[in-house]
Amino acid sequence: MIKLGDYNTLKVVKHVDFGLYLDGGEAGEILLPTRYVPDGVSVGDTIEVFLYLDQGERLIATTERPLAKVGEFAWLECAWTNQYGAFLKWGLMKDLFCPFREQKQRMERGKSYYVYILEDKETHRLMATAKVERYQKTTGRQQTLDFAEVLLHYLETHDGYCPLGDKSDADDIMQQFTVSKKTYKRAVGDLYRRRLITIHDDGIRLVIDD
Repeated sequence: MIKLGDYNTLKVVKHVDFGLYLDGGEAGEILLPTRYVPDGVSVGDTIEVFLYLDQGERLIATTERPLAKVGEFAWLECAWTNQYGAFLKWGLMKDLFCPFREQKQRMERGKSYYVYILEDKETHRLMATAKVERYQKTTGRQQTLDFAEVLLHYLETHDGYCPLGDKSDADDIMQQFTVSKKTYKRAVGDLYRRRLITIHDDGIRLVIDD
């Protein structure tokens, strides 16, 4: 059974001018467009691909690797918006949709947001939600460990700096990361003990290896 929004290893069953068709089982044959076909792949070979829906809502394969798959959290930049919601850059040709109902605040082009990737059970479309709390683990220690990795990724993608520190307002922390100040401080402490960050009056900074 194939997994939408995830990696699948599928067999090549047909070669056509515009790509390869892969055996999707009950889902039928799935196109891997020419621009994503690695050199040397032939009919009968197996290949790992990521499956999603294209602009026409058709199942399609790619060898590109998105920033996150279904069931994962990620910081994604808003590429554009329309009257239905926002579209986030996640490393594939088709941007990832985040409807207004799944936004905590109206997303703005050029800004990044912490989201969870999921499959809409009714439409089977892939989408993002900024209302991540219901998908996060609830145990205190595990939440701290999970968020420490989120904070580390944030630093790695924001020039190694976060302006939020011990003296920052709890509302600012909640708005930025959707976690309590207590969880934030614990995560900072965890990263500091691992010698991954330094703590300053104006925030925290990533330790850069020489």
